[in-house]
Amino acid sequence: MSIFRRKMAEMVSATDALPGRSVPIPTAESHFLSSRPLKSPVPEGFEVAVFGMGCFWGVERIFWAVPGVWLTMVGYAGGFTPNPTYREVCTGRTGHNEVVRLIFDPAEVSYRDLLRLFWEGHDPTQGMRQGNDSGTQYRSGIYWSSDAQKSAAEITREDYGRRLALAGFGPVTTEIVRVPEFHFAEDYHQQYLAKNAGGYCGIGGTGVAFPDGGAAGDTRLSESV
Repeated sequence: MSIFRRKMAEMVSATDALPGRSVPIPTAESHFLSSRPLKSPVPEGFEVAVFGMGCFWGVERIFWAVPGVWLTMVGYAGGFTPNPTYREVCTGRTGHNEVVRLIFDPAEVSYRDLLRLFWEGHDPTQGMRQGNDSGTQYRSGIYWSSDAQKSAAEITREDYGRRLALAGFGPVTTEIVRVPEFHFAEDYHQQYLAKNAGGYCGIGGTGVAFPDGGAAGDTRLSESV
């Protein structure tokens, strides 16, 4: 592995991160598919989920058609550089991850249902890459906004990790941390694969099924959310 590629796979320190800027970068005004304002406030009774699963173009496409998911948007989170650009994130010198932020109605779709899509939609054992996409911005991550979400994420990581191990995969590398500040990605990244039907999508699952309801871990999960 070259020095450059090795550096791309290592988290930058806060002191070595790029300086960024004091104001957010421009983004789209509205969602390309629903026309809802992209910076809509969270409606009463709705919740927010944030996931990192690799290239955020394909990840957003997984979630935008799910009944109960009210709004999707892509951006950067989990790093040090304030208000980063895509080019800066791609250098590996901001510490940010490519993430999708969802606003959803828990009366229509549960957080557990979203976690199923998360776990089955990518390979959470690959460390600082996803498929052919390599770098810290492609790491697997769940960013929780409540104790219930944290508990659900940790329980399913344990349960799904056991299934992956039985199928011959390595340890789960998914980070589970409190939701960090979310920075909107540029206009052209929002709903990219709806605007560019033939666009590249490098994510893919392992083929290992998420645990069905009724298992011990799922019983604990249903009690926690």
